[in-house]
Amino acid sequence: MCKYLFTIILTLHLINLHAQDLEIITKPGNPTTLINDGYIEAEVKGGTPPYTYKWSNPSTPLDANKAVGLVEGINYTLTVEDSNGKTATTKAKVKSQSVTETFNGAFTPLVEGLTDFLFWDPFAAIGIYDPVVYNESKNVEIPGWKADVKDKFTLQEWKTGDQQHVNKGDTIATVQSQNDGAIAVIAPENGTIKHSLEEGTVIFDAQNPEDLIETNAHVFGQIKYDEPVILSHPNGSPQTHPIPFIVIWLVVGAAFFTFKMGFINIRGFKHAIGLARGKFDEDDAPGKISHFQAFATATSATVGLGNIAGVAIAISLGGPGATFWIIVAGFLGMSSKFTECTLGLKYRHIAEDGKIFGGPMNYLKHGLERRNMKHLGKVLAAVFAIFCVAFSFGGGNMFQANQSYKILATQFPILEGFGFWVGVILAILVGVVIIGGIESIAKVTEKIVPFMAGLYIFGALVVIFVNIGNIGQAFTAIWDGAFNATAMKGGFIGVLVVGFQRGVFSNEAGTGSAAIAHSAVKTNHPPSEGFVGLLEPFVDTIVVCTLTALVIIFTGKHEAQGMGGVELTSEAFASVISWFPYLLAIAVLLFAFSSMVSWSYYGLRSWTYLFGKSKRSELAYKLVFVIFVVIGASISLGAVLDFSDMMILSMSFPNIIGLYIMSGEVRNDMNSYLKKLKSGELFKKDSSKTKEENVV
Repeated sequence: MCKYLFTIILTLHLINLHAQDLEIITKPGNPTTLINDGYIEAEVKGGTPPYTYKWSNPSTPLDANKAVGLVEGINYTLTVEDSNGKTATTKAKVKSQSVTETFNGAFTPLVEGLTDFLFWDPFAAIGIYDPVVYNESKNVEIPGWKADVKDKFTLQEWKTGDQQHVNKGDTIATVQSQNDGAIAVIAPENGTIKHSLEEGTVIFDAQNPEDLIETNAHVFGQIKYDEPVILSHPNGSPQTHPIPFIVIWLVVGAAFFTFKMGFINIRGFKHAIGLARGKFDEDDAPGKISHFQAFATATSATVGLGNIAGVAIAISLGGPGATFWIIVAGFLGMSSKFTECTLGLKYRHIAEDGKIFGGPMNYLKHGLERRNMKHLGKVLAAVFAIFCVAFSFGGGNMFQANQSYKILATQFPILEGFGFWVGVILAILVGVVIIGGIESIAKVTEKIVPFMAGLYIFGALVVIFVNIGNIGQAFTAIWDGAFNATAMKGGFIGVLVVGFQRGVFSNEAGTGSAAIAHSAVKTNHPPSEGFVGLLEPFVDTIVVCTLTALVIIFTGKHEAQGMGGVELTSEAFASVISWFPYLLAIAVLLFAFSSMVSWSYYGLRSWTYLFGKSKRSELAYKLVFVIFVVIGASISLGAVLDFSDMMILSMSFPNIIGLYIMSGEVRNDMNSYLKKLKSGELFKKDSSKTKEENVV
């Protein structure tokens, strides 16, 4: 009897042990040949439900046994934990079905590697800054509220007293919705409640213009947590606001050049305007294009989706306060542009056939050679040229074609499915322009840039004027958001980094790209082109980016959840001008087209530096460039575009090293130029027409 009893007990024990073992069965799927639409479904056997699913994909919630929107061709990790704390881990991969999926999967690890380097946080690494985002408190707000809601909400009743402690899950208050009736408000964590409004007060009314513009108009109280709470992604991993090394590199460089050049971004502004207007053009000087044409060409390469989509992303991440830091980044970037454009022209080479070769490749190689740094100069110049060619094909070409087609197809559905033919038309237009070289490019950009910028600025001013009554609240939101850590998403550091990041990414100051265009200007005075160059961050960032931000803030769209990029900007314009998204789509197409033709020249000059200056070499580059236009508009390349887009940030490393070394030379040239300008020794032919400017 005892023997049988022992056998039964042992069997039950083994069954119980087996039941506790967790087994994960994964079922990957790939519904189409499009990139990033893979999925992995998990089935768990054993253990004690319910299960927690910890996916390596940040956007997959902890309670989801299926992860969607996955990159094909790369491994994803899943850790399952049952209610007793027992865990099991597995890996799974969605198989690629197309060439684009294969490329996307292959480039994803490269993008992650570049991200780890470019966005590495040195302050967090040495332990003086914690990038993890904590919340010490949370606003008590209307449940499920959205910025575009058409409703009126009234605080019906407080269920807790002011300064009273509550536990997670307690009912804090009830809100009366005009559309949906009474809504319960639940405490998200343990903490103390603070009342901001009294019972019976209207919290938010969509018919009230002040509520539309006011930041946090849907908030009626606050809960201060007993312990700081880490903000998490849906998969449970903590949200972070690192201070990216690349942003530090660009901003510190810009600040250094601002002080080194004695705030030339302020002192030289008036003279820069005169140069761009053609007041001091030297028609007999060596070169091919005027000051304004160079300004238009370089500006056309920067004014684009970064000003429209990038600003919207900054505000959605950092709130209205990011606008202030975008402006500061543009202001400092003016000095970087001055420095690199001065050197770009000083070290240019004009061949016997009249072709001009200039930019960072020249001043890094020859400028450092003059300082007995020949080998360093050659390495920096070659590295810059490689990065520049890579970006010209990706971010300066395919990305522009890809995004312009998507925006056109969104506003004009008849174009859906015709990406290839849109790409062919774009390629033909781009090819016609770039075959003519820098002179042809300059003639096109000097016409497109004023038109597209004027169109965009006009639309922005109309929206702002219609909402002019919100000016006080808008600028208060920007100022408070920039300096008041409690009003920002992610704290002071978070919003500062977001603002600087979008600012430096938009105007490209410090990357050296603009110096290539400016090296072709007709002038005998290199610093004069530095002055023209400093106008570009002003127009690109301080004017256009700020107007985009004001449109979003004035219309109240900065409070929108789950929306960003061009979509957010388009919604903001459409709230005042219903048909403006169509014009915005055309403006974006012009932005993209002008960026492509400008970057074709930047890439060509870098290509010829690496592979020779023959006509055959130039033709090969141009043919490849127009082919990539078609590819960019035809298919989605995901990580391929992300990888090439990061090349422009990588260009700043060799470039700024050279600028640091040669900054003293630029300052001496600048001081000599200003001294001669003040004494009337420069631009003799213009002295009879206009009074010389004093910029000192």
